[in-house]
Amino acid sequence: MLKLLLTGLWVCLVTLGAVYFSVQMSAPPPPVDEEAAKKEALQLVRGESLTIPVISNGMVTGYFLGRFSFMMDKEKIKGAELPMTELTTDELFTLLVGDKMIDLGNPGAFDLETFRTRIKDDMNHRLGDDMVAEVLVEQLDYLSKEDIRTNVAREGKRPIEATKIVQGITVEEPAPPGH
Repeated sequence: MLKLLLTGLWVCLVTLGAVYFSVQMSAPPPPVDEEAAKKEALQLVRGESLTIPVISNGMVTGYFLGRFSFMMDKEKIKGAELPMTELTTDELFTLLVGDKMIDLGNPGAFDLETFRTRIKDDMNHRLGDDMVAEVLVEQLDYLSKEDIRTNVAREGKRPIEATKIVQGITVEEPAPPGH
């Protein structure tokens, strides 16, 4: 009987010791970096350069020159045929010409964040499913019709620069995995 009691006590001590050391030796799980995981789930969809005419009193008075790219959810755009160029062109026509979000007399008052949010919201509304995570503005300039005529007359010598509405960012293609 004593042997049975000592054997039970020994099993209990070994079990408690094993549990204690296994808990001590197990490392806590690495912290999850939500920002990195979110960026990993996104894919860059490059936009094309756009030239959007500004029409006033039935006449073209100048042009918006723009280039926009989008960070979109990889999983949601798999297999989807997105007419991205047409959608962005239409959306930009609406915002720049239809809604006149830019006051050409005061281009410094332009609110870039409101503009980006509006494009993102409208694109997500059209595409559904919150596909667009971020809108990247690479270029948004204005060139008046008179400036274009002057540049043509100068034959490319010292051209008049376009009015920068937004000093855009340079978006580079990510390197393929393993490079």
